Amino acid sequence: MIADNRQIPMEAGGTALLVIDVQNGTLNETLALEKPWFKEEATAKVVPNIQKLAAKCRLSGIEVVYTVMESLTLDGRDRSLDYKLSGFNFPKGCWEAKVIDALCPQGDEMVIPKTSASLFNSTNFDYVMRNIGIRQILVTGFLTDQCVDQTVRDGADRGYYMTCITDGCTTETQERHDWALRLFKGYCRQATTEEILSEIG
Repeated sequence: MIADNRQIPMEAGGTALLVIDVQNGTLNETLALEKPWFKEEATAKVVPNIQKLAAKCRLSGIEVVYTVMESLTLDGRDRSLDYKLSGFNFPKGCWEAKVIDALCPQGDEMVIPKTSASLFNSTNFDYVMRNIGIRQILVTGFLTDQCVDQTVRDGADRGYYMTCITDGCTTETQERHDWALRLFKGYCRQATTEEILSEIG
């Protein structure tokens, strides 16, 4: 019953595809040694799925919006305490803060820098989405159990219909990914890339 109540039509002007933190600083060649499972999952499955979703959304008039970890300053003094403690600092304008080439934004698609796990807490994302009439947000990106999780929960609390694309996001292990999906299931609809593609008009 809950899943059915959260499924609404994917309409142009009312739906946005959100791509979270798929940037050079989170997905690059050095990860092959540091996080091999994540690197393989991200490059072989998640990025191709986001490419398909973005292409279909563009054809259908659905907004494609990106968020990246990027400080407003060089030394990152504006970051959240959590980002400071975790050592995340991608200075303003650096290569690491750019969306990866495979998902390069097109036209005037928005790229919103954030300095906290949920972009609802450190950006004007909520304000912008309301201004353009967005009711439903399709969530993809990294990491399922961190920024994706927090964004899904915050979006639900702010009155958005949140949909997590289960094979359009990932984290450092399959176990962590699966656990995260189970834990925030009550805040969103969960669907696969193919299911969403079939629903987009």
